[in-house]
Amino acid sequence: MSLEADKSLEERLAFLEIDQKTSKILNSLRPTLGELLGGVLDKFYAKIGATPQLARFFSSKDHMAGAKKAQLGHWDKVSKGTFDPDYVKGVTTIGRTHARIGLEPRWYIGGYSMLMTELVAGVLVKHWPFPFGKHHAEVLSDKLGALIKASMLDMDYSISVYLDTLEEQRKQLEEERRQFEADQQIAMEHLRRGLEALARGDFESKMTTDLPDNFKRMAVDYNETVVRLSESFASIRRASEEILDGTETIAKASDDIAVSTAKQAAGVQQSSSALQQLSVSVGQTASNAERASMAVQDTQQQARSSGDVVAQAISAMAEIEKSSTEISKIIGVIDEIAFQTNLLALNAGVEAARAGEAGKGFAVVAQEVRQLAQRSADAAKEIKRLISQSSNQVNEGVGLVSNTGTALADMISRIDTIHAIVSQIATAAKDQATGLKEVNQATQSMDTLTHQNSAMVEQTSAETQRLRSEVAGLVQLLGQLSTRGDTGRAGAGERGAASQRHAA
Repeated sequence: MSLEADKSLEERLAFLEIDQKTSKILNSLRPTLGELLGGVLDKFYAKIGATPQLARFFSSKDHMAGAKKAQLGHWDKVSKGTFDPDYVKGVTTIGRTHARIGLEPRWYIGGYSMLMTELVAGVLVKHWPFPFGKHHAEVLSDKLGALIKASMLDMDYSISVYLDTLEEQRKQLEEERRQFEADQQIAMEHLRRGLEALARGDFESKMTTDLPDNFKRMAVDYNETVVRLSESFASIRRASEEILDGTETIAKASDDIAVSTAKQAAGVQQSSSALQQLSVSVGQTASNAERASMAVQDTQQQARSSGDVVAQAISAMAEIEKSSTEISKIIGVIDEIAFQTNLLALNAGVEAARAGEAGKGFAVVAQEVRQLAQRSADAAKEIKRLISQSSNQVNEGVGLVSNTGTALADMISRIDTIHAIVSQIATAAKDQATGLKEVNQATQSMDTLTHQNSAMVEQTSAETQRLRSEVAGLVQLLGQLSTRGDTGRAGAGERGAASQRHAA
């Protein structure tokens, strides 16, 4: 025990007037206290067990029994009256234990009050009755006084140690707080420098790990975070540059598509206009073919009538002259029909050539019609020649009429063929007109869709240009950051500028 502790003990003993006499009196009470303490401590720890604020300090009954045993040992030292360094060491341990577990003085004082009440009562009972007289009263008073003084010394030491321990803890905590604040200030200064570097876009600077122990982990975490951020920003910049390249490609492709779509729209519009004109032309051809069919039908009927005339001429040669005149007129009509048929076939061939691939079959039919019309014209000329000869060769009239009948029969057969062909031409022309009309409608729909596509392509191109501008701004912004493995478009110039700013 130090000199200061010895002096403190002496001062306490002197103030409480605990001397050799007091120690002897306490020693004389030792048997009595030994008998009383067992029961008194049983009541004391029963009271503690019934008080939740105190019972929580004991984990089990065995724990409480161990505390009771320690109390018996301590009171045995007190009853010996030997207040020496071992006593101070023991009572100091008690006080520090109370401070460590957080036992407030009010519970300690209350417990002492209970113990003293029981012990004083027990001492009185043990020494009662006693002979009256001043001497005996002084003896009892000295015994009770010695017990109370020893208890007060014990309480004083325990509470003082408790308070001293709390003060030591407070000072220790205060010192730890000051040290923590100093360490924190150092760490915050390094953190501030790191954050300033980050604010400048420098993700390559590191925080030193030569920091107080409490902040070493912070430095490691900071550096790892900066590395991850650096890698993330580098990845973002590379991805942004790739996106920028992609948007440039898309923008160029969109522009090309817009130009191609505009050309396509113009071509489709021209095709639609041409198809519309062709549809009108084919419709007119179909109408002309239908009229030609009707004309051929009329010619067919007239030819059949001519046959009847020939039959009547055979039975009545007397009227051959009149019949010849009629036949001449009819032949003139046939010649006119052949001429018109030839013209129609010629027009049909021209229209078929305009129709291109779709009109090849129609051109063949038109050529065939022209040939038939030419032969009809030739036949009509021959008949005219024969009729002219019949005027000079009446004697040969019967033969000529017979020949004329034969020629008319052949002509009727050919006219039937022409009628069938012209009917087929009219039907085909109608079908072509209908098909071209549908194609024209589809082409017009395609024209509308192509214009819509052109508008959407232009809008896409404009949005792509806007996206390219935004991504270019992002790449430029990311280029101001100095990151690990920096190989982006920022270039050595910008990284050098960032390093100069960091050095400044």
